Amino acid sequence: MFRFFIVLFSLVFSSISWAQNDAQRKLEERKAQLLQEIRLNEKLLSEQKNKEKSVVSVIMQQNAKINLRERLIATTEKQTKLLNDDIYRNQLQINKLTRELKDLKEDYANMIVKSYKSRSEQSRAMFLLSSNSFLQAYKRAQYMKQYAGYRKSQGDEIKIKSDELAIQNEKLATQKTEKEILIKEQEKEKIALQQEKKEQEKLVNSIKKDQKKIAAEIKKKQQETKEIDKKIQQIIRAAIAEANKKTAKLTGEKTVSTGTSSTKFVLTPEGKIISNNFKANKGNLPWPVGKGFVSVKFGSQPHPVVKSTLIQSSGVEITTEAGSNAMAVFEGEVVSIQIITPIKKAVYIQHGDFITVYHNLSSVSVNKGDKVKVKQTIGKIHTDGAGRTTIRFSVLQNDTFLNPQLWLSNM
Repeated sequence: MFRFFIVLFSLVFSSISWAQNDAQRKLEERKAQLLQEIRLNEKLLSEQKNKEKSVVSVIMQQNAKINLRERLIATTEKQTKLLNDDIYRNQLQINKLTRELKDLKEDYANMIVKSYKSRSEQSRAMFLLSSNSFLQAYKRAQYMKQYAGYRKSQGDEIKIKSDELAIQNEKLATQKTEKEILIKEQEKEKIALQQEKKEQEKLVNSIKKDQKKIAAEIKKKQQETKEIDKKIQQIIRAAIAEANKKTAKLTGEKTVSTGTSSTKFVLTPEGKIISNNFKANKGNLPWPVGKGFVSVKFGSQPHPVVKSTLIQSSGVEITTEAGSNAMAVFEGEVVSIQIITPIKKAVYIQHGDFITVYHNLSSVSVNKGDKVKVKQTIGKIHTDGAGRTTIRFSVLQNDTFLNPQLWLSNM
């Protein structure tokens, strides 16, 4: 029974260690991506400053950089915590191995003493010859054989435990070194964050006299955003109505009532499969750009310049490099291409009863009705007069906006 609990403990310990290692790997990957996003932000921010574009644009980009830095620090803190947990568990394992090794050595020492006392061949022979019967002699011979085997197995186990202890000690030393590196990285990032916040404060103070003007511009842009959202929903409702008519023809059923048919897709069996696959990939969808960073998050948030003003975003804005392409995040069908202005377009892709929208494209490389694959290029992203290249990405189920940050990987 005792051996069973030992085995059970080892299995539980191994599974926890595996889970911890997997979590560490994911955090390391996330940290690498955040560092890449920060480097891209720094590059674009430097270019923007050199071009002497609007201070508001610089502040917004600097704010995105601060957010990235804060997320990097939070990720490093999680790594440190996991590493502390690993170190604690390894120390417990080392303590356990040390106790076991001590017991084994004491037991082995006692056996050696007993063996020494009866070391002569004569005493062993006398032990056998003094038997009262052949059966007793046989049993004594078997005992001596087992005793010798047990002594050897104890010696082997001591070596195994010693080797295991050495490995655990080495592992612990490595983990402590890794922890020291993480702590240094964290301190370095915190210093950089404080410096960036000071720069941000200076920039905000430099345009305090223009607060009213900026607030008015924000209000105007928010109104434009609301109009864009309404237009997106109108286009999607039209796409739903058109798709439902096609479904009705295929199935031979009558078209569903107008109210329902304009707000909810009636899915074919194939459509249901695509929809379920899309849903199953929540949190694992690739980004709609090769590289970039989130400059405007989903939902309600304070404006980076006028903190008292809240801005509402029904999607995420991702800043990338000039000349970057937009890519489909999942397989689907292009249900609409919106021409906003001659130099601004949007692509709508259906995935069952989900729709992904790629807004702010300067050119489009797909047509309505095209079947697209994951990561397929669908157009080029527009660069504005301030030199900012951004894509507004939205996810909807039917005509309801969802948070894209919950759907894209490593958000």
